[in-house]
Order: sequence, then structure tokens, then C-alpha cells
Amino acid sequence: MPHKNQIAPASLNAVVRKSALLLSFFVFAILSAQDIPMAYSLGKNYFDRYKYSTVLTINADNAGKTVIVRTYYGGMPLRPKGHFIELYDKDLNLIEDYNNRYAGQYMVDGFVRNGQLYLLELRYNDDDLAYEYVVHQSPLGEFNFSENRLISVPSKEVMNPLAVNKYNRKFGNGFSTAVHFNTGKSAFAITVQHRKGKEENYSMYLFGTDLKQHISYDFTEEAVAKNYAFENIEVSKDLKTVYFMGKAFFKKKRFEAKERRYQYELVKITNDGHHIQEFAEAGKFPESLKPILSKDKLIVVGFYADRKDNRYNGLVHFKLHSKTLAIQSKKYNPFSDQFMIDKFGRQVDAEIKNLIFKDIHITPNNDIIFSAEEYFVTQGEDISGGGTKKVSRYHYNDIVCAKLSASGDMLWARNINKAEVTQGDEAYASYSAFGVANDMYFFINSGENPQKLSSKRILFKEGYSRNPNMFVIKLDGTGDLSYKKLIDDKEMRLPIMVSRPFINETDEHLIFYAKRGSRKQLVRVAFGESPNEPSK
Repeated sequence: MPHKNQIAPASLNAVVRKSALLLSFFVFAILSAQDIPMAYSLGKNYFDRYKYSTVLTINADNAGKTVIVRTYYGGMPLRPKGHFIELYDKDLNLIEDYNNRYAGQYMVDGFVRNGQLYLLELRYNDDDLAYEYVVHQSPLGEFNFSENRLISVPSKEVMNPLAVNKYNRKFGNGFSTAVHFNTGKSAFAITVQHRKGKEENYSMYLFGTDLKQHISYDFTEEAVAKNYAFENIEVSKDLKTVYFMGKAFFKKKRFEAKERRYQYELVKITNDGHHIQEFAEAGKFPESLKPILSKDKLIVVGFYADRKDNRYNGLVHFKLHSKTLAIQSKKYNPFSDQFMIDKFGRQVDAEIKNLIFKDIHITPNNDIIFSAEEYFVTQGEDISGGGTKKVSRYHYNDIVCAKLSASGDMLWARNINKAEVTQGDEAYASYSAFGVANDMYFFINSGENPQKLSSKRILFKEGYSRNPNMFVIKLDGTGDLSYKKLIDDKEMRLPIMVSRPFINETDEHLIFYAKRGSRKQLVRVAFGESPNEPSK
């Protein structure tokens, strides 16, 4: 398997057992591959001393260096032993690496700013009997780490303090916290919910990536009646306002049979107060909503269902007042019958469920292109080691890509059907998306050329073959689709972490990391260039 030596973040003892990929999608036009001017280059294939690792973060500094931080594992059972840091130059050459032997307790994320590397950790302080967020900071190239404590919250120690699965939050363990970075990674928000006896507290914080605290807010009063599971954020440019979007679960309310126990809410927070906008219209159930600040306009886009069982029926667009959150306009765009045929063929009682927002792109004329993926987790059993143990399986299924006009009308929607399941590192699964001008590009792994099923349908399969190809799929401004094989498995012998690239929007290129066992390699993909031979 391509990632048999990668360790699942949710279960360090789980090595990849089984994974599969099936992609199929309907298109009105399959255009020539020449419609995709794009080039790639390969870095050297390097030896790597750490077979068992996962990527914590991929970034770049101001000089064009790529910075990769990996958590590596050892022992039996496997557990985090430290972090390995790699620096590559603009030509993808490995110029320096460093072994940071501090594993940490819960390493959340990392980022680079002004020549400094920052690693964000949540840990429990036994002396203070408190959870604390700590940043480990070091100049790139010197690797002399110092600590900076951001916040400390008195609490008893619990089993799972991080709400890592923020789409299926569990409450009631006494302490729960989550971190959300904004899209440009210029800021991050921290939410902390904790309880001591019958007293419950809910706090919100906003930090810039310069580690300055811009907002500290007590949200306890609102959390008395609801449990909040926020899914994403939007932050104003001056870092004085943060918008939290997510599900609000009612604690004590009685429900009718046709009601559901939560509603989506947008919460605006400043140091001076908060506003809340509920999305709860009779007969409409919004799902996977995303706030967007574009040219001082506040927009919310996502999906909606006509029933409480989350069977998605279309796309929704809200325009809100950025200060009061009052809804100024709303539009519900149902999926067309043709779209459902595109997705399911003639299948009866087909449904769209569990879509999670993933990527968004604003075109030059302020149209919105966004994609979402069907994601859910199931529990199973593994008997391969001679005994039976419970395992979590992570499913990455259907992708929907849609385009809305600046006023909220649906211009088109396209579907990519896929069924992926993995117990291992999800970096090799799913996809990455990148918007350029009026076009949207998707990068996927696939084991062979697409199979033509009919005049209007094609099929990608075997995305987890031992040496998968990388394909790029393009949806242009009108929704027409084209594709080409970008990297052949004869040229690239390592599987690519297709869903974890570093994206440079200014220079319009992506850096992908490829790894298996004791070998590693970088891949650079650039837009606006004619296809050429890869560098070796």
C-alpha cells in the first residue's frame, strides 16, 4: 500500500490495512488536455531515517524555502518521539534538517512567520493543574527553541481534551478545546469549554501569528443553553473581529419528531461584545455553512436539506450585514434533476449526505466557486494481528463543486463521485483544490488512465495502487471539465500526499510531499506554464 509506513493520527497503532478509491463523474464536455497549461518538477529522491511519521505542517519562508515538520514515532506500541524538520530550497534540494526530540503532548499545528518556525502545543501542567497552550519558537536554520505560553486554564486532566473531530463533537468530559486557523493562516482562534462541579465556562481567544492576543472573550452566558461545535472561522483584516460558524446543540429543549437537536449559528466576537445569527427557517436545514469576508461584504454559503435527516437538496447563499449579522438576502438553489443523474445515474432514492466544506475561490468578478467532500467515520474490527481490536475507518466520499454568482444564483454544480476508506494517513487520500482566475483545479491520485463508460461519463480508479499517477482535473468558468495525467508512476515512484500541499497563491504553484518507508521527495506544480519534461 502506498502509505503502509504512515501512522494514523487517530490511532498510532494502526498501520494502513486496506484502502480503495473509486472516482466517477458526469461531464457535459471532456476537453483536450492541452487546455491545462501546467508543468511540474521533481526534487531528488532522498533517504529518510524515520519510516513512521505524519506531516504536521508544510510552509514556506520569505526566501522561498519549503519548511516541512513531521511527527515521528517509535517504540512498541508506536508513540510520538519527536519532530523532524526539513528545509528545502526553491529548486527542491534538501539543504538542512533538524531533529527536535521534544514530542509534546498534543501538537496542534505549525506555521512560519518572518524567518521563525512556530509549533503550537496543548499540554497539561501537572504542577499548576491546568491545561495550557504553548508555542515553541525557533529561527529557521538555527533551531534553538524557546517557549511562549499563550493561555492557561485550570482543569482536571481528561482523556481527550482536543475536539479533533469538530464535526462530531462529544461534550461532557469536563474540558474540551479546539483551534481554528483562518484561510491565510494569519490568525488562529482558540475555544475552551470546561466545567468544575456545576460551574461551566466557555472562553474564546484570537491570536495573530505574531502571537499577539487580539481578542479574549467570555462566552459562558450563551453556552448555558447550547453546546457549540464550531467548524470554521473568518477573521477581519485588522484582527479585531472573528466570526465563528458551526452547530449549536440545544441542551434542554424538547423536540418535535420533525425537528433536529441543533442549528447552524454564526457568532461574531469582538472585545466589546458578540452578535449571533441563527439559520433556522421552517422546512429548511442549512448544512456545512462557511462565512466569507470579501471586500467588506459578509457572505455565508453552503448546502441545505428539506428534511432533518441531512439529505442535501441544494445550495444556499446568505448576504449578511457585517456588523449586526442581519440577513439582507437569501437564496436557496435546488440541485437540478440533471445534476442528480450526473451523480447517481438512474438510481432511485439516491441521497447526498455528510458534506464538509473544504475549499473556496473568489473569481475576479466576485463569483464564488467552492467544493465540499462527504466525510464520516465508522468503527470496525481488525483481526490481522492475531487478536481483535477496534479501529476507526475514515471515509472520504463524494465531492461537489459548485459556482454561485456574486448575487447568490447557482450558475452550475458538478459532482465527483468517489469512495475512499483508510485507517492510515489521510494525507494520501481525498484531494486538493486550487482556484486560478475563473477556473478550479483538483489534484487526485489514480492508478491508471480514466475509463470511458459512455459518451458523457468517465471513471478513475485504483487511486491507492502502489505507485499511483497524479491527475489534474480542471473545471473552467462554465463548468466544462478537462483532465490530464500530470505525473506518471514510471517517473514518480513514491506516493504523493495529494491532500496536504503547500499552496503559493501569489506565484501560483503548489509543493507536494511524497514519501514511503525510508524514501522521500518533493514535487512542484506550477500554473501558466507549458507542459515540459520533469527534472530528475
